[in-house]
Amino acid sequence: MTTATATGGVIYGVRLRSSYDYRYIGLTTKTADIRLRQHLKIAAGERKTPFYDWLRKQDRAEVIADTLDWVEGMDELGQAEIAWIAYLRRDGQPLLNLSDGGLGPTGVIWTDAMREAARLRSTGRVGVSRYADENPFHGRKHSAEQRMKWSAERRGTNRGADNPNFGKFGPDHPGYGHTISEESRARLSEQRRGSGNPNFGKKASDETRAKMSAVRKGRPMPSSRRSAHTRYHTNKGVVKDTCQYCIEDAGKTIEE
Repeated sequence: MTTATATGGVIYGVRLRSSYDYRYIGLTTKTADIRLRQHLKIAAGERKTPFYDWLRKQDRAEVIADTLDWVEGMDELGQAEIAWIAYLRRDGQPLLNLSDGGLGPTGVIWTDAMREAARLRSTGRVGVSRYADENPFHGRKHSAEQRMKWSAERRGTNRGADNPNFGKFGPDHPGYGHTISEESRARLSEQRRGSGNPNFGKKASDETRAKMSAVRKGRPMPSSRRSAHTRYHTNKGVVKDTCQYCIEDAGKTIEE
């Protein structure tokens, strides 16, 4: 947990890329990524807490920090951290926070009973995503000033050798062989339908259309047989026995 004298900050949650369970909730006046790097450095120094013990066992590339909330005012920031920790604990998240949150030192020391209770809570738990009214940030929006501040702070931080995955290919890359589950695919698809689609209700300007046309000029369209199948068969509801993709789609329908 970070205390500072700035006018506000963010609430962040630390988790693994492959899991929806948060393991730690904190506050910072910097960015969530910068604070995570600080945590990793502290963990390398062998500090003994449940969170840092857990952090040392993980692949650094697999640990991420999500920005959960932006809060103006330091007192409000401390209260927001308390609220987030309480909310996620009620939700069954396996948090490793030693205290209930808030500004200043807490002096909490875990007992054996507390550790055993935390172990039991984290056993077999499945993360639960929060949508619409259930999300604490629902209906709120980051200010343009804050977005510009984050953009400036992050600009160039993951380019070239600064990217933790720079130069990693094949099995060396942490995302190698990773596939999204059907459940996650269905959830992402549902989130991006209708008004959830960032382009919903939007229309490209004449200037943008002209640029897109100029880029594509001279390029064969459709660019592949698969694209032609999608355009002339799938989108029009046409099925042809001579089209390999129509045959493949028909086979998938039968299997389902």
